Amino acid sequence: MIRTEGLTKKFGSFTAVEDLDLEVAEGEVYGFLGANGSGKTTTVRMLLGLVLATSGSVEIFGQQMPKHAGAVLPEIGALVEGPAAYGHLHGRANLAVLDASGPRGGRRSRKRRIEDVLDKVGLGGIDRRPVRTYSLGMRQRLGLAAALLNEPRLLVLDEPTNGLDPQGIREIRDLINELHAAGTTIMMLSHQLAEVEQVCGRVGVLDRGRLVLQQDLAELRKPTGRFVVTTPDVAQVRTILGQRVEGDVPGGLLVAATDAAELNRALVSAGVRVQGLVAEQRRLEDLVLAATSAGADRIDR
Repeated sequence: MIRTEGLTKKFGSFTAVEDLDLEVAEGEVYGFLGANGSGKTTTVRMLLGLVLATSGSVEIFGQQMPKHAGAVLPEIGALVEGPAAYGHLHGRANLAVLDASGPRGGRRSRKRRIEDVLDKVGLGGIDRRPVRTYSLGMRQRLGLAAALLNEPRLLVLDEPTNGLDPQGIREIRDLINELHAAGTTIMMLSHQLAEVEQVCGRVGVLDRGRLVLQQDLAELRKPTGRFVVTTPDVAQVRTILGQRVEGDVPGGLLVAATDAAELNRALVSAGVRVQGLVAEQRRLEDLVLAATSAGADRIDR
């Protein structure tokens, strides 16, 4: 669906994106992660043909970009760098303007399409007040409605839950899952790692313009071969297990083991009060922090 090779963008002497080999498969939800200033938005702008690459190539739907932008872009819905709108118009009027210029534009079905996407993003009941009076969350929902208007094959979303309350975040998460189930490919830029873990199947991590990690999330988060043992008998466990104890955790210990039942049986039979025993899994936050340097927008002395 999306493939880049050696994609590089320089602004004078500054390299914003360097030698990027990105792969987004058809039908997947891909989380594109990185600190502020890491090059995520510049990458997406190159994908969409809004910024020309210094070197390298971009291919979407098997066609080179931006050479075939006229055929490719109508199949893409995008919400990038915040929602754009005509502030003096109401929400439905904004969508009508976009629909009229879209590939599926047509006055007979326009009203139905607009109402459908407004319902999907939770704005079905909006009135005729101008968009400039909308809250940030409402603007975000309207931007998402605009991205969905032409039933895109590929959806590119930059922080789609920005400005939303917890209920709104869950609604957008459910919508992303629904679109994914219907076959839409989704590329999501986000700082909300908890949301990424719930909706994305694969992630790519950008650090100072370079792709430092790209892998299936399930593979990244597979069990580590260690267990968290919660017990008040910490000293006793250390005596019993010796070098198998690899560290301390709140309320217990981190223990190397291959079989939870065998570990539990050994401890209980020795009189240890086991209050909890769970397999340790890698957290996405830890993986991202390990793969990246300090935030790109940080300035140290």
